[in-house]
Amino acid sequence: MTKALDLSQLASDPKPISVGEEAAENYAVVRQTLKRITEDWRDQPTLELLAKEAGLQPIQLQRVFARWAGLTPKQFLQAITLDHAKALLRDTASVLDASYEVGLSGSSRLHDLFVTHEAMTPGDYRNRGAGLKIVYGFHPSPFGQVLIMVTDKGLAGLGFADSGEEDIALSDMCERWPAASFHHDPEETAKYAGRVFDPQKWQEDQPLNIVMIGTDFEIRVWQTLLKIPMGKATTYSDIAACLGKPKASRAVGTAVGRNPISFVVPCHRVLAKGGKLGGYHWGLTRKRAILGWETGLSGPVLECV
Repeated sequence: MTKALDLSQLASDPKPISVGEEAAENYAVVRQTLKRITEDWRDQPTLELLAKEAGLQPIQLQRVFARWAGLTPKQFLQAITLDHAKALLRDTASVLDASYEVGLSGSSRLHDLFVTHEAMTPGDYRNRGAGLKIVYGFHPSPFGQVLIMVTDKGLAGLGFADSGEEDIALSDMCERWPAASFHHDPEETAKYAGRVFDPQKWQEDQPLNIVMIGTDFEIRVWQTLLKIPMGKATTYSDIAACLGKPKASRAVGTAVGRNPISFVVPCHRVLAKGGKLGGYHWGLTRKRAILGWETGLSGPVLECV
């Protein structure tokens, strides 16, 4: 007799996500299902229908979701609805204010991943990366292929690519620093991919070094993104207010869109006013997936009202 799957236990204690081939295959299933839910969430598609479209048995799809996100498909549906997005935004201004008051320490900052960061000087940025060596590689991740880019000072770039679009993602990232030299070395970048996407490796005594390469204003915006805790969100206008430029929401939006270290610098936690998801450089389906995945790690899903 087959033992019943204890989904409640999985939801409260999600298993660490592998960044191997299985994770990539699981994300392909999740991505397809997410797209279906996103387009027709008002119809509340059933687990049976979603599983049929994914070519799986309902219990198989349920298991993939629970292992991948720590949530059942129904809970995940709640996590990506407008109501949940609005819930993430509750007291958003006070969240940022508190982050500034306590500084960068705290177990809730950047999903318990302790990050040390530095920025290149304005002169270095104006040189468009001249003299800078950047090593890159593609790796499987819970959210599809991830492009990792590192310098001798640490992680400098992280982007995503759907199957067959690796060249597009690489060109996108390289164009940010056109005068730099780029070297393909996946063995060097693999250790970063393993650190970033494995919650068990988000440890205070093993900080992840990142280097920000951008304008002064962009770096200030990206540093503010680091202060948004997992399970919370903020808006472009609130970030602008925190920077002392309340009328600069559009400029903040542009800087958020140019964030070169996606996921680690959590630009996906910035929403438009009213709880709308806004944009995401690597696709809204992926943004919904990341928010839902983080929901599974940070605590129970808030009930939609």
